[in-house]
Order: sequence, then C-alpha cells, then structure tokens
Amino acid sequence: MTSNTLTTAGPTPPPSTAEIVLRLLHTLGDPDPARGAEDVTVVGADPLVPSVHRLADAMSAAIGVFGRQTAAVGEQRGHPHERVEVQAGAAIDQLMATYHTTLSGRPLVSLLDDPTLLGNSDFYRARDGRWIFIITTYPHLRDAVHSVLRCGLDKVGIAQAVAGWDAFTLEEAVCARGGVACAVRSRDEWLAHPAGRYVAQRPVVEIECVGDGPVRPLEPIGAADEALAGVRVLDLTHVIAGPVAARLLAQFGADVLHLSRPDRPDPIPMIAMTGGGKRNAYCDLRDDHDRAAFHDALQDADVFVHAYRGLARHGASTEELVRRRPGLITLEYHAWGADGPWGERGGFDQLACSATGFAVEEWTDRPSLPPTYLLNDYLAAYLGAAAVATVLRRRAAEGGSWRIRVTLAGVCHWVRELGLLAREDVLGLPRPGRAPLAALSTTETDFGPLTEPATPFAYSGRTVPQPGRRTPLGSAALQWR
Repeated sequence: MTSNTLTTAGPTPPPSTAEIVLRLLHTLGDPDPARGAEDVTVVGADPLVPSVHRLADAMSAAIGVFGRQTAAVGEQRGHPHERVEVQAGAAIDQLMATYHTTLSGRPLVSLLDDPTLLGNSDFYRARDGRWIFIITTYPHLRDAVHSVLRCGLDKVGIAQAVAGWDAFTLEEAVCARGGVACAVRSRDEWLAHPAGRYVAQRPVVEIECVGDGPVRPLEPIGAADEALAGVRVLDLTHVIAGPVAARLLAQFGADVLHLSRPDRPDPIPMIAMTGGGKRNAYCDLRDDHDRAAFHDALQDADVFVHAYRGLARHGASTEELVRRRPGLITLEYHAWGADGPWGERGGFDQLACSATGFAVEEWTDRPSLPPTYLLNDYLAAYLGAAAVATVLRRRAAEGGSWRIRVTLAGVCHWVRELGLLAREDVLGLPRPGRAPLAALSTTETDFGPLTEPATPFAYSGRTVPQPGRRTPLGSAALQWR
C-alpha cells in the first residue's frame, strides 16, 4: 500500500492488497484463507495510472488468488508447495491485453472485421444533458442502434441522432431492439436503482452447491503435468471474460473445448488472443444433432463455462445440466446478474462502468472509462478461473454439483468498494500507452506470430506454463480426445 490518500464509501479503512487477497479467498470458500493469503506477494501498488480507482491493486489481487488457487490444486495432486509473486505493472498490462497484443506485427484491434465499429462505441450526450454509452462493436449491435437512431453510423451521425433523445428513453429503446446501451448514472443513482441494489447485495463471486454429486478426487499427477491436467472444460463463451477464464484453465493443463455458433463466431483476432490451448468446435444448440453431441460431451465434462442468456430454452440451464451430469461445475458470466431486474439485458465492460457510477468518478470534462479502457472483463476472468480451481478442491472433499456466478457490474461495484484515491494524487500520472509496463511474450499460432503481455505472475519454484496452441474455429470435432 502506498501513502496516497484513500477514501472508502464508509468509515472502514481501505483494505491493503494483502487484505484484498484474504477477503477474496474467504469469498471463494478456501479452506485455509489465511495460509493462502500468506502465499501471495504483490510487488508495487496503486496509483500506477491516472485513475481514482484501485485498478492495479484489484487486478493484482485477482491474479494472485488465481495463481495461488491453481497451485493449491497442483499441491493436492503431488506438486511441491508454491508461493506466488505478482508485479502490479504486469497486472495493469493484463487489463490492456487487447491493446498490447499484436498478430503478425499488427495491432489486434486493427484486424477486426470492421475496426470502426469499436471506435464508434462511446459516450454520447443526450437531449436532457445526460450521457449514454452506446455499443456498436458487432454488426448485430450496430444494426440494433441503427434501427432506433436511423442515422449515419459514424460518430458524428450517432452524436447528432442521440442529441434528439433523452438518455433513459434511448437506453430502453436500444435494449428493446436487441442492442446494448446504458445511460450514465452516478453511484447514488445506481444504488437506488433495483438493478444496482441487486448487484450490491451479492459477493463479487457467488458460489453455490446446487445439487448432489459424487466426490471426485483430484488424482495424482507427475512433475511435468500442469495442475489442471485431466480436467475437462466445455467453453461456450463470447468475448472477453469467459474466453479468457477458459484460456487460463487451458494454460494450466485443462482440456478445453471451445464451442461457437457458425453464424455468430467471435472475431478471428479474439480467437487468436483468447484461444491458447483450446480446441475449437462448432455447436448450435438450436440444432438437434449439435445439441445431442453437446450432451454427449457433457457426460465426461468437469466444468461448463458460459456467457449466454437464454440457455434454458435449449436445455442447457445449470439445473438441467447438473441433473444430466451430477458433479458438474458451471461458471456463469452475466452483465447484470442472472435473475436480477436486468437479468435479460445484455451488457459489456463499458456499460458496467457507465451504470455503476464508475464513469462519473473517473470524470474529467465528461464521463470516462478507466485509462486501461477495459476493467471488468479481465478481472472477472481471473476471479472466475480462481473460483473453478477452488471448487475443484471442494468437490474433491465434499462432492456436490456447483454453480459459480460472476457479473461485470458486480466486479465494477467491488472495485469501487476498495476505496478511491485522491484525484490530486493521480491526475499527473502518464496514461498507459502502447508500451507495456512489463514483459511481452511471443508464440507461434495458426494465425501467425502472436505477441501479448506475459503471464503476470511467477511461482517460487515451478515455471509458469505458456498458453498453448491457437487453432481456427471449427477445426475440432465436438468430442473429447
């Protein structure tokens, strides 16, 4: 912890990074959180970038907990005890991984099918003086916005059209057309909103035993095996939190089978970035053949990670899946909470910042995202993957079927609860740019050489594994090896 001024929402002193780690381990249900927290060291602390929020402290703690929980699985399976060291600068780089990553020397974001769609996603000022964040990152979201605004889809055209709407009315209109947008709210407005109250009442990671299931011991592994070797993961996720969480599990030895609909694939640059160590199969749960293949694969799965609403319509709710496969662990990603007032509303990292008051607290001359641009996606990825590692140990001891839930808005709320840095202490700091704060690593992929921020932690003895091979969509069958 630095000597910079910190404030919190109440009279409780702000937690140190070590205390954040300890609290996260308690939240995950670790059997010995105090011992676990002693195994995590964070080098460096906020402020590292011009943000009043504790970006480096939050991300460092999440990374440290993931590293520790994964090492604990390895130790239970025969590996030596490991300590974890996280560099705070490397944690900031992880938040900016999308922007630090290059493919064949080209910035990843420049290789999207239409890079202008990302640039058009921004804050716009409405007729009532409020601001609204509109997402146009993917064609179907762009089309939803266009169906409401009826404007030229460049920033000037969108701004002119938004100026003819009140922010809350436009938010509802875009969401009703299947798009995603969120009026900017203050923290107090968010906490007074039913969706805000729902999020605030829940832990940053929710873990629940949802049914019976057999004890599944963690079998011994060899010294050359990674901690999660033999763990089978079905990955039905979409950019960015879910795919990164599943990639982390694959990096540490899990057999991860990523599933995607042929008619709505992730962009190839995102597959290159988040696909390390995964195999990629097509799966459309609306199709009888694909649905049968999915349920066949489910019978040997340990973990199911998903980030889609409406899976119950296709027989893939957690309740149905654990009935078919007792002992399954599901990791669900949601924007606003699965069964809250906004449970059926889509959302992205930027919208969580807009709704929860985060963007107002970052305000300069207008609401602002964090200087890293993304925040909640990468935090949610590490927290969810850490929860999976924890629950694997719990299942080995207790049995049961388990559900883990992480919401982007909940992550944003949690970061705010860590306290605010004094604005005068951070305004003069340089904004993170294209130059990373820590090391990069380059691997060969089926898409060309990929350079990205290196794994942001080290073990005291064992070498941290590198992400595995990246493969094209649909290049594997929907079955286990």
